[in-house]
Amino acid sequence: MKSPEIYKEVAPSLVSEMFMYFREEDRNLYKTTLATLATNKKLRPQFVQKKSVADQITWMHNALKFKNNQDIGEHLLQVWFMKAKSDLLVAACDGLGIKHNGEGYVEGDLPEKLEDKKLKETIDTLIEKFGGPLATLYLYIFNLQTPEGWGNLAKLLDTDKRLVLNEA
Repeated sequence: MKSPEIYKEVAPSLVSEMFMYFREEDRNLYKTTLATLATNKKLRPQFVQKKSVADQITWMHNALKFKNNQDIGEHLLQVWFMKAKSDLLVAACDGLGIKHNGEGYVEGDLPEKLEDKKLKETIDTLIEKFGGPLATLYLYIFNLQTPEGWGNLAKLLDTDKRLVLNEA
């Protein structure tokens, strides 16, 4: 699943949490994202900036559902996980046996294969500690980090009923 499909399925509350994090912690990224998405829609950024914050976030969320914003959407999720959700990254890396710097930044190459047992145990841990939608969102983004993803992870994302982007 690519980022536009992810944004179509993900709980709006998670997207709102992500954008509020950027608005409060990385104002430049928030403003640049808003301006870029507006420009991509052939709108002046001021048109979106005049909206309430909640409406801005809803507007950006909707814009990220389009394929032409795929790279932006994926990048935003990567940055959010790296900056705001490093505890989840650490738990995932530790569970999968991936070397990292203690904050979830991978050191070296990602593994070519993920061991089934470690993967299942890691998914159990992530769901327990972070909840199904956030864990699922991360796993989809993680699976985009290699050109073909990992087959066993993709299969679990398709079949494990706990791995949902939106519990509603």
